[in-house]
Amino acid sequence: MPTRPAPPMQQDWEPVVLNRRKPKPSDLRDHKAVNAAIRSGAAVETVKKHDAGSNKAAAAAKAAVSARRLDEAEEPAALEKVRGEVRAAIRRGRAAKKMSQAELAKTINERVQVVQEYESGKAVLFFLCSCYFFGRFY
Repeated sequence: MPTRPAPPMQQDWEPVVLNRRKPKPSDLRDHKAVNAAIRSGAAVETVKKHDAGSNKAAAAAKAAVSARRLDEAEEPAALEKVRGEVRAAIRRGRAAKKMSQAELAKTINERVQVVQEYESGKAVLFFLCSCYFFGRFY
């Protein structure tokens, strides 16, 4: 058999690199990589982080202090507590009905702790209907 001359060797494809690693996200954020992507015309996404680079927590704390000063200037320093004669009247009314604090609280639809605070004088004066304490239960 006659042999033919071999045609010249040519490659029609690009070489394939199989061991190339994916770039890390930190490498993609590098300013050199971003500039290279912009020059090549690739899409570059920019995201502004909320409150990035600012100390808004300090500004909020300063506003809270100002609000507190405003409240203190408009309102009295101490809230009015229940007076002694009101506490005694509650105790006397409850004793006259032979009720415990829990029974009184249930009757007036309040928590037991509220009745205890009124009788001990720790409660802040709140406009409760005095008819509950003085014997006119509805």
